[in-house]
Amino acid sequence: MIPIVAYADRQTRLRVILNRQASFSTEVDEVVRAILGQVRDRGDDALAAYTDQFDGVRPASLRVSASEREAAFRALDPDFLAILTEAARNIRHFHEAQRQQSWFREDGDGVILGQRVVPIERVGLYVPGGKAFYPSSLLMNAIPAQVAGVVDIHLVSPPGKNGRPHASVLATAHLLGLENVYAVGGAQAIAALAFGTRTIPRVDKIVGPGNAYVAAAKKQVYGPVAIDSIAGPSEIVVLADETADAEFVAADLLSQAEHDERASAILVTTSAPLARAVCDHLARLVPTLSRRRIVEASLAEYGACVVTDTLDQAVDMVNELAPEHLEVIVHDPWALLPRIRHAGAIFLGPYSTEPVGDYFAGPNHVLPTGGTARYASALGVDDFIRKQSVIAYTRERLLTAGPSIVRFANEEELTAHALAVQVRLDRHA
Repeated sequence: MIPIVAYADRQTRLRVILNRQASFSTEVDEVVRAILGQVRDRGDDALAAYTDQFDGVRPASLRVSASEREAAFRALDPDFLAILTEAARNIRHFHEAQRQQSWFREDGDGVILGQRVVPIERVGLYVPGGKAFYPSSLLMNAIPAQVAGVVDIHLVSPPGKNGRPHASVLATAHLLGLENVYAVGGAQAIAALAFGTRTIPRVDKIVGPGNAYVAAAKKQVYGPVAIDSIAGPSEIVVLADETADAEFVAADLLSQAEHDERASAILVTTSAPLARAVCDHLARLVPTLSRRRIVEASLAEYGACVVTDTLDQAVDMVNELAPEHLEVIVHDPWALLPRIRHAGAIFLGPYSTEPVGDYFAGPNHVLPTGGTARYASALGVDDFIRKQSVIAYTRERLLTAGPSIVRFANEEELTAHALAVQVRLDRHA
């Protein structure tokens, strides 16, 4: 089901895992390119046609009314609503700590230098619908934008057979106070957000997960609008020693393997007995899962239990993988933390299981995949702000610094740059 690999023999298996990053077939790219062109040229008419073609419905209106959102909210199971509300509160509390402030300082001669922190003006949020909807993803994408100060948020989600997005989408949107919700999905929804139509305004940034067509559309519209990322298949690495509970580790590996046949679940351990025990628990647990076929394919193709000779080797391997999710279940996980250089989110200790982060703790679960944790970060408030430099020079400072600026510009043969300063120096010569 999942191979046990010696550290010395790891490269062949890891090469397969590391090469499974997000990619799009020529067919997907061509289909998406055509959809983008049609929506750009025909607007709402193209959205209606594609919604009929791909979702089998023609909504009377693309925009979902406030009364529809409120009705979905009131129909939500009260116990789940309480959990959803608490999760939203935890996520908001965490992201509020990420807020940045504008700053200004005096630099002598009356000069003021500084940096303004301002929110992105308008954001588009894509939320999958149909049979697969994750309220947690809506919370994780919308709340950081709200904390950053984005006021104009536009949510798109594919309609079901009733012509409206999943009821949980509408209920969660109402809970968060999102007023601009539209019944449209797929690449056509990304096109609408990127180009604007009569009903859906053009946005400045698009965030949120989706299928291959949505991801390809986000990639193709990047430039005129910003995007969060092109996410690849989910992944987890569990770094464990002989103190780890094998059943805990097996369950945690399965928590990501069930996402997708291309998801990756890897145990890196210094203990061969632990690796064998984990494999035994996997064999017992997999048949009990609702997504058994997906899990079996994921573990067979992209799973591994790598047994290292030392903890140093284990840490080196983790940094090589740069995983989306990293669990550290060792005797003293905090002592190991400074040595972890590359990971999207780090879960320390046996009770920090990955789903704690997916749903409830507060940190964002939108994380870098495919080794991009070497340079990328979790989605957060920073993704929804802009930083503007502010320069307020005085005559006195320009008279002092001006000759140096003129010389610098002339060295680069940008004589108009030099002129812009020189005319001011000449005025006060």
